[in-house]
Amino acid sequence: MMKGRNYWGNTLTRIALVVATVGIIVAVLPRNSGPQFRYDVGKPWMYGSLIAKFDFPIYKTEKAIKTEQDSALRCFEPYYNYDPQVEREQMARFLNTYKKGIPGLPLQYVSLIADRLHRLYQEGIMEAARYSVVAKDTTAMLRIVNGKTAASTGIVCLYSTMTAYEKLFADPQIAAERSALQRCNLNEYILPNLTYDEERSETEKADILSGIPLASGMVLSGQKIIDRGEIVDDYTYRVLNSFEKETQRRSASVTAIPSTIAGQVLFVSILILLFSTYITLFRRDYLDKPRSITMIYTMITLFPVLVSLMMEHNLLSVYVLPFSIAPIFIRVFMDSRTAFIAHVTMVLICAAAVKYQYEFIIVQLVAGLIAIYSLRELSQRAQLFRTALLVTIGSCAIYLALQLMQDNDINDMDNSIYKYFAVNGVLLLFAYPLMLVIEKTFGFISSVTLIELSNTSKDLLRQLSEVAPGTFQHSVMVSNLAAEIANKIGAKAQLVRTGAMYHDIGKMKNPAFFTENQVGVNPLDKMSRIDAAQIVISHVTDGLKLAEKHDLPNVIKDFIKSHHGMGKTKYFYISYKNEHPDEPVDDSLFTYPGPDPFTREQAILMMADTVEAASRSLTEYTEESISGLVNKLIDQQVEEGYFHTCPITFHDIAVAKQVLTERLKAIYHTRTTYPELKKRE
Repeated sequence: MMKGRNYWGNTLTRIALVVATVGIIVAVLPRNSGPQFRYDVGKPWMYGSLIAKFDFPIYKTEKAIKTEQDSALRCFEPYYNYDPQVEREQMARFLNTYKKGIPGLPLQYVSLIADRLHRLYQEGIMEAARYSVVAKDTTAMLRIVNGKTAASTGIVCLYSTMTAYEKLFADPQIAAERSALQRCNLNEYILPNLTYDEERSETEKADILSGIPLASGMVLSGQKIIDRGEIVDDYTYRVLNSFEKETQRRSASVTAIPSTIAGQVLFVSILILLFSTYITLFRRDYLDKPRSITMIYTMITLFPVLVSLMMEHNLLSVYVLPFSIAPIFIRVFMDSRTAFIAHVTMVLICAAAVKYQYEFIIVQLVAGLIAIYSLRELSQRAQLFRTALLVTIGSCAIYLALQLMQDNDINDMDNSIYKYFAVNGVLLLFAYPLMLVIEKTFGFISSVTLIELSNTSKDLLRQLSEVAPGTFQHSVMVSNLAAEIANKIGAKAQLVRTGAMYHDIGKMKNPAFFTENQVGVNPLDKMSRIDAAQIVISHVTDGLKLAEKHDLPNVIKDFIKSHHGMGKTKYFYISYKNEHPDEPVDDSLFTYPGPDPFTREQAILMMADTVEAASRSLTEYTEESISGLVNKLIDQQVEEGYFHTCPITFHDIAVAKQVLTERLKAIYHTRTTYPELKKRE
């Protein structure tokens, strides 16, 4: 009954994920209605005869409209209001302050300065910031509004507060007493009396611009626009562009476009369902990993959303988006086939939002394939730089090939697109820092992270080598054995190598209690069997505590928990039973907390760990003794059911036995026993 509930719960979750993905993508896709044409100046019209179905104006190009607007605005005169009250207030304040004269100067200097201030205010004073902008064009004219009259005045006839102050001291009589007058802070009496009239100015500007026609001609309903094979010239290009604009304007006036939305829902649904079918049929194991599924569908959703927003707001070319990041992440954290299928799905959905679908699909498919091929195994940062370079070169090459197939003259090719490929390559380098974000968000672990963790100079491993050197050497031996087995059976070698390096870190708490760190004396011999068993078992729980403290990934913690499974400390368990034959035994006191291995890599570690540790107890190292030990221990693990919950096969186990036997023979230098020469009687 519980299985049924889980199944339906998982199925409903998957359906919800598919529906959410389709809903989000369709919600942002641009609603393009009407025919979508591809055309360029100087190229032949590839479609059938195009007849206008309605009257529409021939719009001018943006460049032409901008040129006319700039030309018209050269005659525009912004409005400024003249405020006589400013002069009255400042003059009254000046005369009141120096009514007894300026200290150290004759009395007539007060009236002299008052006269010069009056002249400045009569000319007009503006704010310094606005004056510096307007004065860049010395021929600029302003319209000064004084009461009910407005007069045009050149900017050269006006002052800013700064230039008015300089003009004041340019007077020879005032300049002669500059040192004495500077103490008076005359700049405090020079304030702007011209203020910008924004409302009137903007209204005037809008009137000027509104007089510029946006169109230059009309196309009447029924008129032929262009026929198949005709060359698109500048005029025809404007007509075609105007036809598309008018079509979009007419469709935008309709509040709902049910056919367009229905088509987009059907299109996106088919592609998402095909991808989901692939996952169900060929990578069903991912269905039990919610984070993996969420990451894939997030990637498939993210880029169509970005493309749609860029197309809707006419931002940069979509070729700047690093689409290859999606297959890179899926390849690194999952597998190549899923990366390619997801990339194809994502690109086909994005194609629904772009104008030149054929070029876009070809370029992005090539870029994605190059990214997947060049990252068979990510182990160094330099590989991402190489991938970004190869993707950029590949994108440029395939786009050039498409141009050569379509254009006869290489000099007429549009080369502006190549700069977007270069930006794409630079953005692709951000895959490395984003990879860390993906790891933290979705709980993945990359090969680069595993390599960094397995570095023996890392704090935890360095501490292990110092505190428990025997355990450290054992871990190194086990990691090498396990990695070789993984390579032979197609498991994740770097993962099991890193897991093996950390599987016994819990022994650092009590290193002297473990035989590999002992020199003759075993303190466990002086303890009860139960206490000794608990000490040995505790290296698993102590290891997990250390892993938590040092923030090791969960996948590494799983190796620590499962490398003994739910097995028993057999030496102490059997010894206790022999010493207490008539007493019931609490098996839990001698049992590791587990769980049993649930991945192939964990099973490999259990086999390698058990065999390597037991091989130290052999009295002689011959081919027969090593082979017998390996077969006995691994067959016993199989019989006791340690591998029931992990997807390892009997063939994998047979290969593991062979690898362990051969490697241990090489380590312990076994030699064939030479026959003795029989003596003749």
